[in-house]
Amino acid sequence: MRALVFEAYAGPLEVHDVWDPAPAPDGVVVRVEATGVCRSDWHAWQGHDPDVRLPHVPGHELAGTVAAVGRDVRRWREGDRVTVPFVCACGRCALCAAGEHQVCPHQTQPGFTHWGSFAELVALDAADVNLVRLPDGLPSATAASLGCRFATAYRAVVQVGRVRPGEWVAVHGCGGVGLSAVQVAVAAGARVVAVDVSPGALELARSFGAEVGVDARAVGAVGGTADAVVEATRGGAAVSLDALGSPGTCEASVRSLRPRGRHVQVGLLPPGAGRAVVPMERVIALELEVLGSHGMAAHAYDGMLGLVAAGRLRPDLLVTRELALADAAQALRDVGRQPGIAVVTAF
Repeated sequence: MRALVFEAYAGPLEVHDVWDPAPAPDGVVVRVEATGVCRSDWHAWQGHDPDVRLPHVPGHELAGTVAAVGRDVRRWREGDRVTVPFVCACGRCALCAAGEHQVCPHQTQPGFTHWGSFAELVALDAADVNLVRLPDGLPSATAASLGCRFATAYRAVVQVGRVRPGEWVAVHGCGGVGLSAVQVAVAAGARVVAVDVSPGALELARSFGAEVGVDARAVGAVGGTADAVVEATRGGAAVSLDALGSPGTCEASVRSLRPRGRHVQVGLLPPGAGRAVVPMERVIALELEVLGSHGMAAHAYDGMLGLVAAGRLRPDLLVTRELALADAAQALRDVGRQPGIAVVTAF
């Protein structure tokens, strides 16, 4: 099969012919129809993830058709159209039994623990636990974002952030996750302040229903961003998300909250980028909650897919570019430079 491969961290990204994967006894191989270009893939390429071993094929945000089925798989057949959470749970441990697949200690992740979906084929583990059937008529380019960015945002806003109608939500970083979070929060009846350094990203956020856009470059450092959010919301946000994952956006998110507010850390914070300074004195004085959110289990997708089918959520509007596999290398280098989501749809 053809796949995008790197053999050194931050090194060349090249399309090569490599061996086709085979399904594990409890897994499947999916023929990839679409795969998103995500900031997490950039982190893998840069060497920020200790699970990545060289040479490597990135890619974890995918939709496609089951091409081969392991002997122990019961629920899936060749030809089924599926997506998958980026966290593939084992389905056997105590956390999986409790339904908390997204923090399974034995998890695998395509594009991180093994070769991913910047390829014609990708192997996925524990298929009966992890695969999600795609609704008829949902385009693959749209469905690809459901495995990571959109599903991650949905759980962060609705389940972890516990957003309520009428509350102010601040979204720091309007890339794929952040723009998804704007959509989800608006659909939940919240009022949204979007924060970014890109006028194009802020324009998209407003088109998705954000009432206020804060240009982080114009207001200056962390304190300026937080002050702008507090002023716009007349006292601070009830829920604030760091959807980018940087020390500055993490601190600004916490400082943007009103008393008893909820900070949700969604963007990755690799140690190589520096440790975030969380103002714990403020956390204590205002009784703030500091929460982490790490994807969403496959069994939790029905609610989100129902809103997509009803037209209340529009992940299709996030897809601003469709690419060929040969163009994925440049798209990975350019992550964060253009608003919206780039999706590889030609292999």
